[in-house]
Amino acid sequence: MTNDTPSPTAAHRYAVYFAPHPGTLAWLAGSHWLGRCAALLQPLQQLDIHGVAREDLERLTAAPRRYGWHATLKAPFALAPGVDWLTLQHAVQTLAGSLHPFDMPPMQVERIDDFLALVPMAGHAANSDLQAVAAACATQLQPLAAPLSAQALARRRAAGLTPRQDELLQQWGYPFVQEEFRFHLSLTGPLAGADADTVALVLDAAEQFFADLPPLRFNSLALFAEPTPGADFVLLDHLELGA
Repeated sequence: MTNDTPSPTAAHRYAVYFAPHPGTLAWLAGSHWLGRCAALLQPLQQLDIHGVAREDLERLTAAPRRYGWHATLKAPFALAPGVDWLTLQHAVQTLAGSLHPFDMPPMQVERIDDFLALVPMAGHAANSDLQAVAAACATQLQPLAAPLSAQALARRRAAGLTPRQDELLQQWGYPFVQEEFRFHLSLTGPLAGADADTVALVLDAAEQFFADLPPLRFNSLALFAEPTPGADFVLLDHLELGA
């Protein structure tokens, strides 16, 4: 935890993510793409994409920028009554210690539904490792999470869920877990409202920008917090796998 990081003891919500370690090329690349470092808590200059207005790129990346450079393993949740920050940190540390580090598949830029993301190459053997880690985080940490409010359930359902996704939402607090999970690092929010030329330019720029990204290694669980409702998420800690 950095000296500038706010106290985690009373955060509104927490989340467990995959995130490269701050200072690494993978962290810097993703944070610059989004325009914010969730470790240093400061804005970063975004890529200058020819043909795309700076304000358009800022708008397209606004949603993932708030969450920081990450891939979701345990979606944001409030702590259950009686559960404190130290209990959560210990639980994530224990879980991380039970897992083994592994080399991740090569990553590539894809359009998923209505957003762009960096995703692992399909068919790679390590995808099963990613699925297993995500399932462990989603299920084993659920006892520490407060039940979703009626408003939160309604907000999730408003996006349109399948019956299975709704079942997962009620059981695990998030509809995209288990067989519905897909590992991804979001590069944009919804593309609705952006013209086709802008989307094509951003997609092309992302492919070029991340083409030389070194192979990633999954060796830790990253603990993030949303200090207050609607605030930018903050990287609190990395818990090493197998430690």
